[in-house]
Amino acid sequence: MDRRTFIGAGAALAATGIAAPALSQGANARTLRFVPQANLANFDPIWGTQYVVRNAAVLVWDTLYGIDDKLVPQRQMVEGEEVSSDGRTWTFRLREGLRFHDNEPVRARDVVASLTRWMARDPMGLMIRAIQQELVAVDDRTFRWVLSRPYPKMLYALGKNNAPMAFVMPERIARTDPFQQITEHIGSGPCRFVRNEWVPGARAVFQRFDGYVPRQEAPNWLAGGKRMMVDRVEWAIMPDPATASSALQNGEVDWWENALTDLVPLLRRNRNVQVDIADPLGNIGAFRLNHLHPPFNDVRARRAILMAMSQEDYMRALVGSDEALWKRLPGFFTPGTPLYNEEGGEVISGPRNMDAARALLRESGYANQPVTVLAAQDQPITKAQGDVTVDLLRRLGMNVDFVATDWGTVGQRRAMKNPPSAGGWNIFFSWHAGADCTNPAAYTAIRANGDGAWFGWPNIPAVEQKVTEWFEAPDLEAEKAAMRGLNRAALENVVYVPTGFFLGYQAWRRNVSGVVKGPIPFAWGVSKS
Repeated sequence: MDRRTFIGAGAALAATGIAAPALSQGANARTLRFVPQANLANFDPIWGTQYVVRNAAVLVWDTLYGIDDKLVPQRQMVEGEEVSSDGRTWTFRLREGLRFHDNEPVRARDVVASLTRWMARDPMGLMIRAIQQELVAVDDRTFRWVLSRPYPKMLYALGKNNAPMAFVMPERIARTDPFQQITEHIGSGPCRFVRNEWVPGARAVFQRFDGYVPRQEAPNWLAGGKRMMVDRVEWAIMPDPATASSALQNGEVDWWENALTDLVPLLRRNRNVQVDIADPLGNIGAFRLNHLHPPFNDVRARRAILMAMSQEDYMRALVGSDEALWKRLPGFFTPGTPLYNEEGGEVISGPRNMDAARALLRESGYANQPVTVLAAQDQPITKAQGDVTVDLLRRLGMNVDFVATDWGTVGQRRAMKNPPSAGGWNIFFSWHAGADCTNPAAYTAIRANGDGAWFGWPNIPAVEQKVTEWFEAPDLEAEKAAMRGLNRAALENVVYVPTGFFLGYQAWRRNVSGVVKGPIPFAWGVSKS
């Protein structure tokens, strides 16, 4: 049974009124029942970069700053900041009354430990750490950061929405090795994580934290007052889209984060359900290659993929035939944003040349060794990309070792640098929110700084040089010039394979209000009647 036949069968069950398995029978108007994009298999927002973990983490942990819908950082946990005239010393003061979920006050030493752990895993954090001279708590509410040279994008680094975000944890938790997972989930955010109700693969629960002190400003993405209008947020893990659709239509859940495009017409026919685009900045599909091991340690093998792949194949597998939901992307940056460009994009936008791609693959020295492909089957975005890729690789003449698994396992295995034959990998699939891909500052996946890079660990000085030029650009025109060079260098060296730009849907019951469009399902401000 193929994907669309399977989805159609599930949709037919929903249309006939056959219910999915019942969720919590105690659900009421004070409980928001939410279907996330994937299973919350692990819960450490610094150790990994999965969006599902980040989306849970924003409920539990707060940040010093938070970006708004203009991607501008605003104060969140801080009361104020001072910058020395030479731009090298930053002094921050925390808001009064901040408390962790264990009722301990948030102190500056908690912030120092949290930022130290975050810096070890985040690309912007690594840049700051490289020029850090001192990061110390001055008193309980004040900390000072001294750098060897200015870092103008400091506030954006502390408030950005892409993972890993600079979450503040109690010092004892933040002292956990950043390459090991935490085992306590205590934050100072608007919700407590109900650890004893967490069942990976089934459910996660968040309880409103009455000790949270929201800002007075109106909520705006990660900025402003994060006021919880419900007592509990219950995550119901439903990998099968037909089951999620049925549960939403029958009122067993209230909000579905990633409503599958195939099922949107059915959902729209239900007068109790509302459907809309989840995020107008959309997403960029990602086909990630491991640069450490053959065959993709050779740039010729990576270029062969770009020459052969068709973004249309990927996009139609992801979102179907509605061309308003996708577009070809001859590069890496979010369409419609100021720094978008298609420099060097002919390798993607030009005619496909399978024969030339096969010849280039042979030239790279590929000798029929297995290519290990990790494809999460419980995440429609990754499953669709995996299906298209397996067909592509086989047409190229590659020996495919296809590992059909779950998103949590991909999250664990992609962090391994072992050879594929020893538990590692050659390819996995993901996607990047358009809000993360407007410039190199928060765009983890575009970096090519070796061990400091995202999974796949590309080490490409030409790419990093253009990233540096962008950070040092004195004006918008210089930024645009650096970005054109970056797009070209990233394509020539194939940092990763962009599979296209696409929009996705979210859906919710009409008795739910306050749902906003954005890269994160913001639960604050959402209420039920």
